[in-house]
Amino acid sequence: MSSGWWVHQWYQDYGAWMVAGYALIVIFSITLHELAHGWAAIWQGDRTPIECGHMTWNPLVHMGWPSLLMFAVVGIAWGLMPVDPSRMRHGRRSMGWVALAGPAMNMLIAFIALTALALAVAKSLPVGERTTKLLWIAGYINLALAILNLLPIPPLDGSRIAAGVSIRAYSFFNRPEVAGASIFVLLAVVFLGGGDLIFEAAMSGVKWYMAVAERWLST
Repeated sequence: MSSGWWVHQWYQDYGAWMVAGYALIVIFSITLHELAHGWAAIWQGDRTPIECGHMTWNPLVHMGWPSLLMFAVVGIAWGLMPVDPSRMRHGRRSMGWVALAGPAMNMLIAFIALTALALAVAKSLPVGERTTKLLWIAGYINLALAILNLLPIPPLDGSRIAAGVSIRAYSFFNRPEVAGASIFVLLAVVFLGGGDLIFEAAMSGVKWYMAVAERWLST
């Protein structure tokens, strides 16, 4: 098998260290994404994440075996943070902030990773090729995760953010027919060209920020 299973292909092309590093980055990023939702929900008065035992660093709690298995097979994973908008101080508006916290966390991770990489390049720090590649991957993957999750398609965070801002969006996304069809819309977007556009946008964002950060850190 020369292609197909991503682990096999990555192992052949980059070695075991890259496979392990990429897996750790994805799992760590999804875990922090879900914890950010939990922290924001608690901040808004909802203790559901605590009561359900999800305020933990254990990725299995957030991702579950189906997600981890899917990641091992095709490289795609997801997470879940239980929250209850009815317990939040401002209802749907609070839920909008809770939803925003996840992509914001991915943006923060991308910012930290890419700033560290830009600093290493600008100052010629001896960080090593492997560390350089992993920092780049961490920035790229987290920026892609942020862009994906900001799409206004249920169950992605973008739909909840829109619902928190607009009562019309809230009514639209809570229609049974919309909720039922949303998963098919999401799959169509991701697998019929939308996924490539997301990764291209993330790549452009990484290149732009690296150019700006290296120029600024070199002065």
